[in-house]
Amino acid sequence: MYAKIVFPLPFRNSFTYSVPDEMNKSVKFGVRVVCSFGRRILTGYVVEISDRTDLKGKIKSILDVLDEEPIFNRTDLEFYHWISEYYICSLGEALKNSVPYGSEVESKRKIFIDKELCSELLIQERKKKPGLKFHVLEAIANKDFTTISSLQKQVKKKQIYSVLRSLEKTGAVTIINQIEDPKVKTKTQKHVKLKLSKDKIYEILPSLESNSPKQVVLLLELLQSKSENGDELAAELLKKTDSNQSSLNSLEKKGIVEIFDKAVERKFHQTYVEEFKNLILTDEQQNIVKQISEQILEEKFNAYLLHGVTGSGKTQVYIELAKKAIESGKSVLILVPEISLTPQITSRFYNVFKDIVTVIHSRMSLGERYDSWKGIIQGKYKVVVGARSALFAPLKNIGLIVVDEEHDSSYKQFENIPRYHARDSAVIRAKFSECPVILGSATPSIESKYNTEIGKFTLLELPNRIDGAKLPEIKLVDIISERKQKRMANIFSIVLIKEIADSLSRNEGVILLQNRRGYATQVYCDDCGEIVTCGDCSVPLVFHMNNNTMKCHYCSSVQPVPKACPTCGSLNIKFFGTGTQRVEDELEYHFPNVVMERIDSDSINKRGKLGLILNRFKKGETHILVGTQMVSKGLDFSHVTLVGVISAETTLWLPDFRADERTFQLLTQVAGRAGRSAKPGKVIIQTQNRKHFILQMVLLNNYSGFYEKEIKLRKNGGYPPFTRLCLIEFKDMEEKNAVGAAKDFHSELTRRKSTLQVMPPTAAVIERVKKFYRYQILIKSSRETDPSGKILRSTVEEAQIQFNKRSRFRNIRCIIDIDPQSVL
Repeated sequence: MYAKIVFPLPFRNSFTYSVPDEMNKSVKFGVRVVCSFGRRILTGYVVEISDRTDLKGKIKSILDVLDEEPIFNRTDLEFYHWISEYYICSLGEALKNSVPYGSEVESKRKIFIDKELCSELLIQERKKKPGLKFHVLEAIANKDFTTISSLQKQVKKKQIYSVLRSLEKTGAVTIINQIEDPKVKTKTQKHVKLKLSKDKIYEILPSLESNSPKQVVLLLELLQSKSENGDELAAELLKKTDSNQSSLNSLEKKGIVEIFDKAVERKFHQTYVEEFKNLILTDEQQNIVKQISEQILEEKFNAYLLHGVTGSGKTQVYIELAKKAIESGKSVLILVPEISLTPQITSRFYNVFKDIVTVIHSRMSLGERYDSWKGIIQGKYKVVVGARSALFAPLKNIGLIVVDEEHDSSYKQFENIPRYHARDSAVIRAKFSECPVILGSATPSIESKYNTEIGKFTLLELPNRIDGAKLPEIKLVDIISERKQKRMANIFSIVLIKEIADSLSRNEGVILLQNRRGYATQVYCDDCGEIVTCGDCSVPLVFHMNNNTMKCHYCSSVQPVPKACPTCGSLNIKFFGTGTQRVEDELEYHFPNVVMERIDSDSINKRGKLGLILNRFKKGETHILVGTQMVSKGLDFSHVTLVGVISAETTLWLPDFRADERTFQLLTQVAGRAGRSAKPGKVIIQTQNRKHFILQMVLLNNYSGFYEKEIKLRKNGGYPPFTRLCLIEFKDMEEKNAVGAAKDFHSELTRRKSTLQVMPPTAAVIERVKKFYRYQILIKSSRETDPSGKILRSTVEEAQIQFNKRSRFRNIRCIIDIDPQSVL
């Protein structure tokens, strides 16, 4: 038997391995296997099994099998093939998303060092002109061992293998492959159960009572066990009976009890709790449920855009449709954009579906994610709620996929390969699974709304709030005018302070949005104008008042606040800009007896903290929530009547083609947190440009007006949805290398005659991040001449192949991003 295996490496082809006789039954399509690949040991994915091969010569054998049952089926493989083709990566890199991080077996190459010999060689190298060998010896001379990856980072070079080989020949280093076990495995705990019948136990109790009273206590406790299999957790049993391990071991030796390992599930326990409410659907909701239910039962694919105003009951529609899917024996996938949305929506799904619901998101431990993934494969969980990575949950027989807040940019993977968009990929997964997919939003993305106009999606609308609630009254406050009239108290207008006071006097909740972390967004010298920037990134450092430091929000480096200007020596250091910490600080001055809490990535860095904050706010123990965009989405509290926006322009002035869209979405979403019950809501938006078209559309809650203008601007500028974009980025610590790679790749692209519009290489808006210089090439492909994007992808792939053959900059890191959500 032979197996074709793909690895999570940038190779398009599969590799053939022979199946040892003893593994014939366990090696099957869709399982993970451990194989020798070159000098390494890697985890691969079996994509084909056959009893013959055309290959000649010696064929390597599979070393081990990691899965008892397949983790993907033929339909799933079609989906992963699409991911690899569309987002330009290998099938193995796409399949890597199907398993939780830390569950692979792989080898790491470790370098063991002869310090004495390396020190001698270093002295010799110092006499010459310092080269790569000198830098390598300097990095390792005082170490016992290191890894190749950490050494590459230290010397800032990837190609160090020839130097290491020469050092290995002299005996200065020894390079060994060490196989590392998976970082996460099934957790087991010691359990105890009776080995004899209850009657037999009662017979032997009198003989034990005189010599071993502790053993009698243990047996009596086990006799009262109410567990299904009569077993008890050993640690709990010993604690309950105040006994020791030796008593238990003695009972095992006598053959009276059995001590065994039992797998236990690590469950993510949510701190946010919401009471179950039996809601009655409106006529509009019922019509939508009826229409989509037919598609679920008939196993038909259709993509729906559910455009419902904030508070219109979209979540309840999802729940009712999920019920229909579960009743028909199918599974359900619910995607939410961020961890901030997960507590409330997950709680509502738990209330309805109980133990068949699981979550997948980054705040879970490795063990919790692994056990959740395993439970999905075993069919224990039928409903999965999670962020973008949950798209790859190994659900079988999917009957419904929901993408809530489909417009959100966090659905785009921007760190690892493949750089997929979870919303677009969810539509394709639904197509392969032959089930409906719902994209829900109060502010749909321009692309999704356009897709309803050209017939790709079906538009469904919920134009009214449920329970008779009305949309809030929105007011724009011109802070320039207010400042002239001396109606500003630092960052707060008198209007906003008065509204906050009125809401608090009625015991109503208040939410304040400022989409910037920290206290002040810039630290500068008032004499020479120098702004303090990060040494590794081309961005200003942000002042954090709680620990009196300046922090870079890109590389997380921290510096103390300078006592004097580092450029001119002046003591006149000033702080500019407003972050959530400053909002909180000034609120405490105006409302000293009011309980307030902050929600941003600095304040909810501990597990479960967000849920606890939301619990307190729901109960009225916290009166004001201050936060970044996290407070703008998904929060549903009936007692919130006021929403305040400290600065409307934080996203409006960004040099990005989606800046207007994101500002409209953010402000409309946060406004929707107010007045979600019989109590009327108010929204106060502070701005420096109240006449701006976007702010006027937010004021009127006019999505249609915003869309009509924005779609014209996109068409005239040649941006999505009329064109498909590809952003190619080159990163290196040496600027000349990043520039050289970008120029060479650009030459390969322009050498090919095509309908593509290839922009010349330019430095990224944020030119340097984490010590790496960034240069970019933007490519536009018209959907009229290239509707599927095939011309774009094939041109980029061909250019990449030739670039890797010809360019002396081929080793510079190159990132290809299809459908980028930002060009910053």
